[in-house]
Amino acid sequence: MKKYDFDQPTDRSGTYSIKWEHPPAGNEPGALPFWVADMDFAAADPIIEALHERVDKLVFGYTAFDNEIKDAVTGWFRKRYDWHVDNKDVLFCPGLVTAIAIMLNMLSDEGDGIIIQPPVYHMFAIKIRNNNRRVVNNPLILKDGRYEIDYVDLEAKFADPKNKGLMLCSPHNPSGRVFCGDELAKVVALAKKYGKWIVSDEIHADTVRRGVKFTPCAKVAGDYLDEIITLTAPSKAFNMAGLKVSNIVIHNDEYKKRFNDLVNDKLHISGINPLSAAATIAAYTKGDEWLEQVNDYIDGNVDLCMEFFAKELPKSRPIYIEGTYLFWVDLSAYEPDHEKLELMMKEARIALNDGYIFGDEGKGFERINLACTRSMLQEGLRRMRDALLR
Repeated sequence: MKKYDFDQPTDRSGTYSIKWEHPPAGNEPGALPFWVADMDFAAADPIIEALHERVDKLVFGYTAFDNEIKDAVTGWFRKRYDWHVDNKDVLFCPGLVTAIAIMLNMLSDEGDGIIIQPPVYHMFAIKIRNNNRRVVNNPLILKDGRYEIDYVDLEAKFADPKNKGLMLCSPHNPSGRVFCGDELAKVVALAKKYGKWIVSDEIHADTVRRGVKFTPCAKVAGDYLDEIITLTAPSKAFNMAGLKVSNIVIHNDEYKKRFNDLVNDKLHISGINPLSAAATIAAYTKGDEWLEQVNDYIDGNVDLCMEFFAKELPKSRPIYIEGTYLFWVDLSAYEPDHEKLELMMKEARIALNDGYIFGDEGKGFERINLACTRSMLQEGLRRMRDALLR
């Protein structure tokens, strides 16, 4: 078994990297990038090898999302989650945010309410508003350092006929919660009671802490499976975001028809990139060894953060993330004004995702991308400490 070295920095200069070469406005030169959710780690050897082999074919023509690719996807679901999905229910989309926008257009009309659970991935609210739908918040409850679903409020939101469905994020970004099967089953039961759909963004499913079990929402849906749509991708776990591939699982034939009508007939965005196809097959059939090691390394970065904030910034409230590689910490005790907090981080030359972008519930928080070398993380935490304590 090869031992991967995640302490070894990768040179991302000259790659047009959004993370490193196009930071958010206001960040000074030399700012360490802990913001957008991609990794600094070299991809798994099987992925690199598959890409080289594909490049050596010399031709990059139109490429079908055929059964060999789908076999790799559904095989991964079975092996990883004991989740059995038929190939016919797997559809291609060039990206998960694109898929979110498509779901909104195929499942709702302008003016409809769409439920989300803030603090949550900011693209949910942005795409809902940009597509002339209404954001309906069902905020998570922060209790004893752990986020929980507010089922009473969720039922009230489901009961409103103007609200059409729930955009679920599981594992939840940025809170790091990995909802268990019982929690998800309660959400599905409420959706069924009021006849609402659930679109479950499960892009971070493969990145969970040791001892934590991820359960696909569709796996606990029972006879309500037709109203659950799952959005997945190898992009986060295998550091393939730039290859633009995601896998959409739709069991409902009518919904599949709507998807194909919109994606194929109207927008014509259905063709998979030939390199994406090769990388996806390699990731899902040969990437286990690399993934286990990278998850162990991220576990170590999570532990480092928990220890650092407890010791160096004891008034902070770090959240132990059960999944994702995105650390979530409340720093409002050091600076209650979230705009001033944002400015302090920028002046310290740390590029972060400031908590308020995930909703009002995130004000005073910062999201830190831990998919980086430990030395870079340590330097970023030192800059943060010095800025808050000076």
